[in-house]
Parts: sequence; C-alpha cells; structure tokens
Amino acid sequence: MTDPTRIIAFQGSHGAYSDLACRVVRPEMTTLPCRSFEDAFAAVRGGEAALAMIPIENSVAGRVADIHHLLPDSGLYIIGEHYQRINHHLLGIPGARADALTHVHSHIHALNQCRNLIRTLGIEPVVHVDTAGAAAEVAARGDPTQAVIASELAGETYGLVSLRANIEDAEHNTTRFLIMAREAIVPHPKSGPTMTSFVFRVRNVPAALYKALGGFATNGVNMTKLESYLVGGRFNAAQFYAEVEGHPDHANVRLALEELDFFSREVRILGTYPQHSYRLERGDDD
Repeated sequence: MTDPTRIIAFQGSHGAYSDLACRVVRPEMTTLPCRSFEDAFAAVRGGEAALAMIPIENSVAGRVADIHHLLPDSGLYIIGEHYQRINHHLLGIPGARADALTHVHSHIHALNQCRNLIRTLGIEPVVHVDTAGAAAEVAARGDPTQAVIASELAGETYGLVSLRANIEDAEHNTTRFLIMAREAIVPHPKSGPTMTSFVFRVRNVPAALYKALGGFATNGVNMTKLESYLVGGRFNAAQFYAEVEGHPDHANVRLALEELDFFSREVRILGTYPQHSYRLERGDDD
C-alpha cells in the first residue's frame, strides 16, 4: 500500500483539473480521487492522505460554490496556494472527427467556458457533474459522435484523443487552488511574501463591519478577498472569509487583527502560507 504521507486527495475523478493541479504541485505524491470536498477533507483528517488540493475560485466562473462555507469546518489548515492555467481540450474516441460530432459532454463551467467552439460546431452540450467523469463516460460509450471537454490528462487517462486544443474562450482562464493539511505550516515572517486567510463574525451592531475592517486600512494591510455567507440559518448572522497580504507576526498585520478581534465575536486564522509566483507575476494593477 502507498504510504499515506505520499498521498494527496482531491475532489473528482482521475484526470480532473484538480488531479492535474496535484501532479503539478506535488509530482512525487500519488493522487487520491474523492467523491466530494468533504470526503477529501476527511481523507486528510483520517490519515489516508497527507494533503488535499481544493479549488477555491476561477477567473471566469468565479468562486467555487459552497467552498468558503466548507473551509472553516474542514478541520484542516491552508499551507499553500496554486494557480493552474485551464487548457480545455475537445476529446473524442479514436477515429472521431470534430465535423461529425452531435453532442459534447462536460461540467457546466467547462461548457460555458467554451461556448464559441460549441456554437461554431453546432453541437448539443450535455451537463455532467465533472469533466473527468464525463470523459470516462464518453470513452465507455465508444460513440464517435460524442465528445467531451476536459483536460489533456483526462484524454490520456481514458484513451481519448484531442480533436481541438486550447478551446477555452478566455485566455486568462485560471483556477486558484488551496493546499490543505492537518497541521499548520507557518513560514518564517522574513521568508518572503505571504498570505493569511481567516474567518470572522462581527457583532450585530451598526457599522460593525466598517469598524472591524478599519485597522487594515489604517495599518496599510492589503485585503485581497472579503466574502460573506449566512450561518446557522439566520439572515442576521453572517460569517466572513478574508485574505490579506502579510504574516500575523508582521507589526501591521498584527495590529489590524487585534482591532478586528476587538470588534468581532470570533476571529480564526485558517492558514498563513507563501504567495504563489502567479500572484507576484501579475502585479498589483492586473
């Protein structure tokens, strides 16, 4: 059996983009497909895997549904981030031709990201739960009129051939992933650019959020993400997921978090981790 310390879990089937991200980031590890995000979290908590690769947002489709609600309850810590360029392929069985296709199968997001080609070919889109699962089904059917939009890895995994490469409408199509582990791995404050992710709830009083976030502005901390979602089935109880540039041991971040804590009911850090090179390459104005 494979050593659990050399296993990385992901949601989806072999050949999914999350599987591809795992192989890019940790090529020395074996990937473990899981039915749901909760199953991927449970695999790490239970010791079946050392890490989990979780997609959090896409530059075209936006944030992954429910993920910010699931992260705080995962019992895991964020130890890294990864930006994966999404290159969609139109895949078919050997011998299939693009001009003979009648249907194309994939996840709703992948279909929406390739609308130009689908319209040009005049084929009918069919929605599936995930791209790799759709690829497996198309391969099993063996019908040359059926195609799938998925990764090149999915084609290799299920014996499909690429009829068209890089068919996504947007050239910037990129998915951001978080790497999760049972224990926090906090980089040294002087090791380089870092990110800190946390959740908090503000008191139900006027201007509570404004006051809670004031410390980030006055201390010059760049907040790159702030999203809210309801908790406990109550419309007046919101929890916020936030990300800031910097380390909790940096003086400005520490002061900002202290002010946030003063005006909040709960502040919980989910992880401090190195910034990915993609973030640094883009720059502040992109």
